[in-house]
Amino acid sequence: MKKPTKSKSAVKEPGKTYQLKIELEGSSPPIWRRVLVPGNISLGRLHAVIQLVMGWENAHLHQFIIDKQFYSDPAFKLNEDGGAQRVLNEKKTLLADIARRAGKVLVYEYDFGDSWTHRIKVEKILKHESSAKSAVECVDGARACPPEDCGGIWGYQDMLQVLKDPTHEEHESTLEWLGEAFDPEALNLEKINTFLKRF
Repeated sequence: MKKPTKSKSAVKEPGKTYQLKIELEGSSPPIWRRVLVPGNISLGRLHAVIQLVMGWENAHLHQFIIDKQFYSDPAFKLNEDGGAQRVLNEKKTLLADIARRAGKVLVYEYDFGDSWTHRIKVEKILKHESSAKSAVECVDGARACPPEDCGGIWGYQDMLQVLKDPTHEEHESTLEWLGEAFDPEALNLEKINTFLKRF
């Protein structure tokens, strides 16, 4: 007796994991993270991942820019600011739908005042036998995230110069503003991945 074959609709598509490199533009030396995320992650969830792996506090507005199209949280009501560019719902947009190949570059902007711009490159798209693979992991990276509200990348670089010079007139006030010791070279992947497991 001939063994019945599964219809195409019954065969699950292999799951896909995206390897992304997230780099903070203008940082020198570079501040970056390499992460693994499922292809079916929404841009809204990817925003949360970026916040966790970079070390931001999710205290400001954000948006993605992909092929000149903007995506953001509809709660921000960015479509009501009178701009000509329509902003699409990041929660209804999947990474796999807007980045179908390795090499694709996305832009993520956080805090429109300080304008922290991140370049996100799809380095690899890995296929798996099970479509259930959904773990998110930070596998590599370098350097600490700048403190919130320090004036963008230029303000951050100025802050580092002040911290290096104990004789600078703003040294003590900067330390007081930070509230704790700040090491620009610090990166704790284990801590980041602990947060991601909860996520």
